[in-house]
Amino acid sequence: MHVQEWLETVPPLAIYLLVGLVIGLESLGIPLPGEIILVSSALLASQHGDIDPFVLGACASAGAIIGDSIGYAIGRKGGRPLLAWLGSKFPRHFSEAHIATAERSFQKWGMWAVFFGRFVALLRIFAGPLAGVLRMPYWKFLTANVLGGIVWAGGTTAVIYYVGVVAESWLKRFSWLGLVAAVLVGLTSMLILKRRANKVQSAHHEPDPVAAGD
Repeated sequence: MHVQEWLETVPPLAIYLLVGLVIGLESLGIPLPGEIILVSSALLASQHGDIDPFVLGACASAGAIIGDSIGYAIGRKGGRPLLAWLGSKFPRHFSEAHIATAERSFQKWGMWAVFFGRFVALLRIFAGPLAGVLRMPYWKFLTANVLGGIVWAGGTTAVIYYVGVVAESWLKRFSWLGLVAAVLVGLTSMLILKRRANKVQSAHHEPDPVAAGD
């Protein structure tokens, strides 16, 4: 059964709670399809007046912020042994290569890795726990966490809801296109972040011509 079809059988209050819970657990560090649930719920809200998009976006934002904060606290207390344990439980998501990639992103971007990490599936899972493990100052983490959670969750809800309202009759027959569009947006943002990170890395490792001449 399609995710959206299943959500149609769930009461609005349960959808709000489900979206907040799934996104919260994903932000905490548990690999779950938070973005798919959010996109499907936003599409459903555009087609049914019983679901309030503002409440949906607020629940998604709250789940993202609270989940990331709990993940930060767990990461700060558990340290690197926590990452090793997660690697044994979720080797596909918390492999040494993925951890190293996420750590390099944090070293280059600092608190912005938490903010932009919201738009990248891998960093969205890592952001909270890894920020805690690396002992990022909490005020920096909290600022990026709150801003990122609101922009990502609220923005995703608003965009998908608007698309659903504008093209409701079309999306009823081809609802999967909404999910494809959301995935393409996520992939595009990830590629942009990777390109920027590569430029920063290249600039950082580029030899100084004056020093080379000496």
